[in-house]
Amino acid sequence: MADAINGAPPDPLRAADLAEFIGLLGELRRWAGQPSYRVLAARTGPLLRPPRTVSAFTVVDAFKPGRRRLDLDLVVGIVRALGLGESEVAQWREACLAVHATAKSGGSSGVFRQLPADLATFTGRDRVVREVMAAATGPGRRAATVVISAIEGMAGVGKTRLAVHVAHRLVRDGRFTDAQLYVDLHGFDPEQEPADPSEVLAAFLRQLGVPPAQVPTGRAERAAMFRDRLQDQAALVLLDNAADEEQVRDLVPGGPDCLVLVTSRRSLAGLDGADLYPLDVFTEQEALALLARIVGPQRTEAEPAASRAIAKACGYLPLALAIVAARLRARPAWSLDHFAERLERGLSELETGGRRLRHVFALSLRSLPNPLRALFHTLGLHPGADLTPDSVAALHGVDPARAEDLLERLVDEHLLQQPSPGRYALHDLLRVYAAELAAAAPPEARAAAQRRLADWYVDTVHRAALAIRTPELPEPGPCRWSGIATSFDSYDRALAWFDAEAANSGAVVRWLAACDLPDHVWRIALYQKGYFMLRWRLEEYVQSHALALAAGRALDDRYAQARALHGMGVAQSQLGRLDEAEPQLQAAVDLFRAIGERGLEVAALADIGLIHEARKDYRAALTAYDGALAVIGSADGKLRSRGVIRLNAGWFRHLLGDHAGARAQYEDAMADLRAADEIRGQVIVLGNLALLHRDTGDHASALSCFQQQFETSRSIGDEYFQAHSLMGSTLVLEALGRDAEARSFRERALTFARKAGMSEEEILARLNSTG
Repeated sequence: MADAINGAPPDPLRAADLAEFIGLLGELRRWAGQPSYRVLAARTGPLLRPPRTVSAFTVVDAFKPGRRRLDLDLVVGIVRALGLGESEVAQWREACLAVHATAKSGGSSGVFRQLPADLATFTGRDRVVREVMAAATGPGRRAATVVISAIEGMAGVGKTRLAVHVAHRLVRDGRFTDAQLYVDLHGFDPEQEPADPSEVLAAFLRQLGVPPAQVPTGRAERAAMFRDRLQDQAALVLLDNAADEEQVRDLVPGGPDCLVLVTSRRSLAGLDGADLYPLDVFTEQEALALLARIVGPQRTEAEPAASRAIAKACGYLPLALAIVAARLRARPAWSLDHFAERLERGLSELETGGRRLRHVFALSLRSLPNPLRALFHTLGLHPGADLTPDSVAALHGVDPARAEDLLERLVDEHLLQQPSPGRYALHDLLRVYAAELAAAAPPEARAAAQRRLADWYVDTVHRAALAIRTPELPEPGPCRWSGIATSFDSYDRALAWFDAEAANSGAVVRWLAACDLPDHVWRIALYQKGYFMLRWRLEEYVQSHALALAAGRALDDRYAQARALHGMGVAQSQLGRLDEAEPQLQAAVDLFRAIGERGLEVAALADIGLIHEARKDYRAALTAYDGALAVIGSADGKLRSRGVIRLNAGWFRHLLGDHAGARAQYEDAMADLRAADEIRGQVIVLGNLALLHRDTGDHASALSCFQQQFETSRSIGDEYFQAHSLMGSTLVLEALGRDAEARSFRERALTFARKAGMSEEEILARLNSTG
């Protein structure tokens, strides 16, 4: 089925011959929403005079190119069944009689009038239109060969409308005026097999004036005659809705003055010499322009926020936008805001009359081989904004190489997008459709796929967390993935994976909770905590640990509950929500003590010191940390925890003016953290030492420590502390009167602060807290 966008029905009176009339009849069927031939036959029979039963085969025959004559009563019944009023039906009757009369008199072949109508509602696509027209007419055009422009894209993206619009533009500009041929190749028609190239060639030859008796019988001979007839002709051939390259090859003329426009939902990269134009969805501006043209600018301008919401809900897909715009145009009493709310119900709202977006998507799947169709169904279970071969391998139960091959083939079918190498994404509406298909799978199959993906996620996030040195991680336990594991051979690779998965992190935890996999939920939340702190994504930290707490309670697992409460308390305190953080941390202390987790108890006690700091009760904070230090003792196995406690104890001595005591604690903390290979802790110590030197007037040492902090934080990709060190250097340089250098450092600091989601004021508050 070719892409269709709402507009006026085709005008039958422009048909110059029977072949063109049949083409327009096919266009009318597409305009009416492509009802199946079986449905159309059932509607047509009662409308005939007298009423009778009509078979689907009889209706199919009326749409076949190359017919010598049509049954006038059948045509009139079909036109009525397609929803036209009596005045329009009369026009179709008149046109049908006229083209039969022309055929008897040997009149015009209609070669110059084969193109479908160019819709008045066509909008956007300026760049692609310019590129295709330049390829067809520009000075860089190949002088010795026909120009082939292949327009590809997902169902409903507007390929046909674009090709028709470009063709009309070219003809209006005086190009390709010798002949314009059009054929719908039915590459994805639910009722018809893809058009036979040999039959298409026969129809083209008759339209080019070859008497039927002289049309060769073999495909190769017909192709040769077709090329001969268009030699030295300025001809435009529009091959719409191609199934594949093989269907198109013999329909390409040989003359250098010809242009072939091809549209397909499938990649035509194998078509020799073709310029490929992948067509994406509309921009927001183009989407809003189409809504305004169909609905009316008064309504869209009166509700701009609702207009944007509708465009977004349609995924900026032209066909979806046209369908909802048609519904709105038919219901002037509806507000756009009301309709935007209706769109939240799913694909059922994206239909009008006989036009259904779900049906359009189904046609794209219909021609796929079973392995691709099965994978597309499975993708509806994936919770992420995008996919990787490894995650899809786990979900679908195949090895990663096989998963990647299948994903690439879905990209070729324009059912998947590839935003970056190795990552794949479904268009929003295709995701909804895939989810509907997945929901219809047997429950046991769904559960097995979900469990495989859940195990893979837990195992992979655990491996990545270890690689970025996240401390105190429990083992995956029963959630460990038993298939081919995703591993990370460096800190940088693991951090890059976390960054690439950032859009999925929260969705995955919520999905695990919805799948009733509580053991997976609390573990993966804990495994993400180091990354969330590194990238200062504290709200996600809180949300994931809230789900982890619920999971721990569902499992009656006190260890899981304590870890979740501890993490929530840390994140809440960093966000300044002290009244929420303190009881969470205290509850974690109590649980850790009850289950004998002394090391984690001490860590939670130390974090309560952060609450005292935020309340500016520095002596209470120092007492808490000195007490925690006494409990933890000198065990080598607790080097990291002891280093962190010494670091914070030094900080509170610093705030209380005990500079010598602070320096001693910082030096001890640095020794512990280096021995534990705890890089982020070392970064904080270096920043604190820089502030200590600044406060004691040693500006050179302060600049040196800030520089070391910057380099160390850069080695682990910590954007917050890179901003911190650069802004700290800015303040020191300003104090020294080195204003030009200070301005440069401030600009760099603000760049990193924006990346970390921090404001200048938040960073300055920390840097000025000891003053």
